Amino acid sequence: MPEKVLTAGSLSDEPQTADIRLDEVIHAFGDPLRRKIVRHLAEAGEAACGDIALPVTRATGSHHYRILRQAGWTRTRVMGRERYISLRVRDLNTRFPGLLGALLHADKRDIMSAAGNEVKGGTKGAVRGEVKDGATGA
Repeated sequence: MPEKVLTAGSLSDEPQTADIRLDEVIHAFGDPLRRKIVRHLAEAGEAACGDIALPVTRATGSHHYRILRQAGWTRTRVMGRERYISLRVRDLNTRFPGLLGALLHADKRDIMSAAGNEVKGGTKGAVRGEVKDGATGA
C-alpha cells in the first residue's frame, strides 16, 4: 500500500523546524501522558498510535498526539488506515541542541524518584537522551 507522509506545509499542522517554539515544546512535555508518549517513542523509534497503551479514550489520546505534533515533537506517517508517529529528533536537536536529552533525563529521574529509587552510576539509552532516530524525516 502506498505510504503518505504528512509533512509541514501540506496536510499537517506540524511546524517547520525553524518554527518550533521553545514555549510550545516545554508546554507539551509538561503533561504526564504526553511525557509517556515521548518516552515510548524515544525507546521505540516509531509506533502506531494504537500501539501506545494510554489510560484514556481514543479521542483524548488523539488530542494529546495533536498537541505533541503541533508543538513540533512528533512527525506523522500514514500507511493505509494506520498513523505512525515518531519523534522529530533531528529537528528538535537542530532547533534546541541538548534539550531532548535533558528533558528525557530529568523525566527519568523524576519517575525513579517518585518510585522511591535512586539513579546510581551510569545511565543508558533514553536516560542519557539517546533516542532511536527512525523516520524523523529530517
